[in-house]
Amino acid sequence: MTTEAASAERKGPNMFKLIMRFGPLIFLLLLMIVFALMNPNFLNPVNLFNVMRQISITGLIALGMTFVILTAGIDLSVGSLLAFCGMVAAVVAKGGVTSSLAAAGGQAGFGWFAALLAALIVGAACGAIQGLAVTRLKVPPFVVTLGGLTIWRGLTLTISGGGPVSGFDATMRWFGTGLIGPVPVPVIIFAIAAIICHMVLRYTRFGRAVYAVGGNAEAARLSGVRVDRVLVSVYVIVGFFCGLAAFVLSARLNSAEAVAGIGYELTVISAVVIGGTSLFGGIGSIAGTVIGAALIGVLVNGLVLNNVSSYTQQVVIGLILILAVAFDRWLKTRARG
Repeated sequence: MTTEAASAERKGPNMFKLIMRFGPLIFLLLLMIVFALMNPNFLNPVNLFNVMRQISITGLIALGMTFVILTAGIDLSVGSLLAFCGMVAAVVAKGGVTSSLAAAGGQAGFGWFAALLAALIVGAACGAIQGLAVTRLKVPPFVVTLGGLTIWRGLTLTISGGGPVSGFDATMRWFGTGLIGPVPVPVIIFAIAAIICHMVLRYTRFGRAVYAVGGNAEAARLSGVRVDRVLVSVYVIVGFFCGLAAFVLSARLNSAEAVAGIGYELTVISAVVIGGTSLFGGIGSIAGTVIGAALIGVLVNGLVLNNVSSYTQQVVIGLILILAVAFDRWLKTRARG
């Protein structure tokens, strides 16, 4: 093999690696340019902050989903778990299922902090249950979380009787509608959570274990990694973020509803996969997930500004998800060959 041929062979895989690393960001920037040209209001700061506020809820769940997919797992229950955690938080905040500002008997419930704590604990506990079902019962994650999808929704309906719980105090509502300077509070919560998750995956032993389990679980086990413990942990993490997202969403809407989170599974998984995390595990990053969440938010917002129906939006997001997975497989095949 000549020097020129060897150099070209080296450049090929490097180019694919660059596309794999920066492709979602390039696509996001191109999409923003296209929508800005189609509708000048797209780049209005108010609209951009609105996009950021919208993606913060699904973005929080996507951060947790990144950990799960990095281990080659999946969680289809996140939308239902969000509804369950939100309803629990609302009941704790109100002291019951009443929808007035004060609970029956003049009690105002236990306040926002107890509500937040309840949502986080319930979310993490439900995640742990699903993780244990995957590791101890050896049931595939798809089946476990598909069952969780119906179980958590059913529990939500049982608690609420099918109705909403609304009317929270101003302090709790601030977490969903408040501003720090010009930046919405949910966006700041999302940004802080993303930074912490990035640090955990990039610089901790647990983060390296997550990648190792996703890359080759048996090799990781032989290397001393406690695979089952890592798997349970990632489901606890996604459950925790479902609880946090539920609290923020309830605070934003001033209501917890049994139908909350329907369809979030598609949006969250799409954000993670479009951001470059492989469904086969071992490859991905938090930065990519943030870009993927932003890409979906920009796409939906741009389609709304251009009067595209919500039904068509679902078709577009589904097609992009399929193309993202196909593109991921193609890049990996070219990089190997």
